[in-house]
Order: sequence, then C-alpha cells, then structure tokens
Amino acid sequence: MSRLSFDIFCRVVDNFGDIGVCWRLARQLAGMPEQYAVRLWVDDLNSFARIEPRLGGVIPGALLDGVDIVHWTAPAPDLAPHAVVIEAFACNPPPPFIARMRQRDSVWINLEYLSAERWVASCHAMPSKQANGLRKAFFFPGFTPDTGGLLREPGLLSRRDAWLADPLCRTRLLRKIGVPDAHIASLGEGARQVLLFSYPDAPADSLIDALAAQVEPAVILAPAGVCPGLSRGQHGPVYVHDMPFVDQADFDRLLWSSDLNCVRGEDSLVRALWAGKPLLWHIYPQDDDAHMAKLDAWLALSPFPPSISALMTAWNRGERDQCRTLLKQALPPAAWAPWRTACASWSRQLSQQQDLASALTRFCLELQKS
Repeated sequence: MSRLSFDIFCRVVDNFGDIGVCWRLARQLAGMPEQYAVRLWVDDLNSFARIEPRLGGVIPGALLDGVDIVHWTAPAPDLAPHAVVIEAFACNPPPPFIARMRQRDSVWINLEYLSAERWVASCHAMPSKQANGLRKAFFFPGFTPDTGGLLREPGLLSRRDAWLADPLCRTRLLRKIGVPDAHIASLGEGARQVLLFSYPDAPADSLIDALAAQVEPAVILAPAGVCPGLSRGQHGPVYVHDMPFVDQADFDRLLWSSDLNCVRGEDSLVRALWAGKPLLWHIYPQDDDAHMAKLDAWLALSPFPPSISALMTAWNRGERDQCRTLLKQALPPAAWAPWRTACASWSRQLSQQQDLASALTRFCLELQKS
C-alpha cells in the first residue's frame, strides 16, 4: 500500500465556488500532520487569483501553502499521477492522465456537490469500478454523519472566537477593505453589518428597504461586481460599501464579524455556517427549479423557524415584496434573537461531526486496502 498523495482537478465553472472548495481542501490536506503531497490542477488561474492574490507571484513549480499549483491547459502537462486523484464536481481528468492513473493504480475519487437531499447518504462512498480496472468512488459532502461531512479546518471555531474577542481585529479588517471611518465608528456603536455575496438576481433592494425600516443604521459590504444592479453609497440609514475581493482567510473573518451573511453557492454557505450568524443562502439556480428541491431539503435539516424558511424561499425565488415583508419581521430583536440562537446552535452541532478532509483521507486509505 502506497503513502497517500493527491491530485485535485478543478474547472472554474461559477467563478469562485468550485475553486473555493478545491483550494480549501488542497490546503487542508497539505497541512495535515502526515504532510501529504498535494497538487491542484486549475484551468482558470485568473479567477483563482481573485480569491488568492498570492497566486500572481508564484513561480511555476513552486508550492503555495504546501500545494503544487498546476495550470490545467490543453494539452495537459505530462505529469505522473499521485496515489489519489480527485476530480471535483465531475470535471473529467485528461484521458492521457487517466491512462497513467491505471499504470500507477491510483484511487479515483469523484468529489460531488454539496446537498442535503436524502438520497445522498445512500450514494456516498459508492464504488464505481471502471472498465480499465481503476477503483473509482463517489464522495458526497453533507450535513449528516452518514455523508462525507463539511470542510472545516482543525480549531476553526476556536480561532473564530479568539478573533471576535478583540474588537480591534474587525476595525483593522474594515479599514483594509476601505470602509470609511465614519461607518466603522457607526458599526462600533451598534449599526448592523451585512455581508452581501449573492448571485446577481438576488432581491437586494428588498434587503435595503427592510434594513432602512429598523431602528439602527446598517452597513452592507458588497464585493465588487456582486449584485451589479445595486447602487453603492448611501440609501437613507443604509450604506452600501463596494469592497474589493479578499482572500479566503479575510472572507471568513468578514462572515464572523457580520450580523447577517447573504451567501451563495457551496463554499460561502459552509463558511457562513461556521460563522454561526444569521444567514440567507442564495442557492445556485438550476433548470426546472431543481435547486429549490435542494433548498427545501436543506431547510428541513435546519433548526430555523418556519418564518425564516419562508424568507429563504422568497429570497431564492426573487419575490421582492414577500422578502421585504419577511425581512422586516425577521430583523427586530424579538425575531432576530431566536434566528441568531438557531444559527449558533447549528454551527456547534455540525462541528461535532467529522470534517470532510479527515473523512476523505480515511476513506482513501480503506480503498487502497481493497
């Protein structure tokens, strides 16, 4: 049995979600006590660099956080496969590379998209013997112990709590992303901080209207290009700040320090769950409303009250009037407190389950034995 080492293949489909998951997974695998060799293949380095600014200074062949970054070109670089090859989200490694995997007898993992649907548990870890003899298996992230779990680095929640315990940490981060001093001061005095990282069709105007109806002012942090139809600047008591893209560590910290996180896709959802704060998830839209079934399955697992589930549904359907009404009901203290408590409780509960990287390495070791 060979020592574990990993190739991770990633095609950047939706700008940042796929590469966000793969980059976190690659770094966690490389940072494990076993110091696994990890190689990350990425087709779109420009999108990757938006969430990892250090990438621009990396010399080809050099390591970044212990991970070998490979530009996945056509034709692909002629490299020998590692012991484990992970194709993220059915991106199909190059055929010549697959042929070399057979010679190497690599374990082949199809890392699937995150879903809370009930069928996931029955398909998780299911083998798929290939005609060429390669051992392939499906690995499903998930929210329950009978799935592959969620990406979570060791000690993440403790680091979150330590960072939040020092108010100067948030002040420095807000200055780093260019928030004006007057609004930083307002946040320090109790204004509500909202991170808005949704798809373009999110009913963001309803969010502004609902925030403007509250007693306290609000500051919305919107990364450049996100919700382009939403004008930046002052909207009565609500200020919308056009912030630059940040690396994953600062993105996590923005989630930790915000009162409400509006997130999208898979990677930012999981990071918002670890923040333990009220959140609105904008799920990736699919044909025939297939994404709404996935949203319903996730909401059924959640501890959210029915009013918040209704709000989440309206947010994803773009029902502006319904969103405005439900947000106005959810933001005052009487409704806000149970929402916040439910999110914090679910974060703690999920953190008791095995994290995805640990579950994946254990599974790959078992496959090697088979």
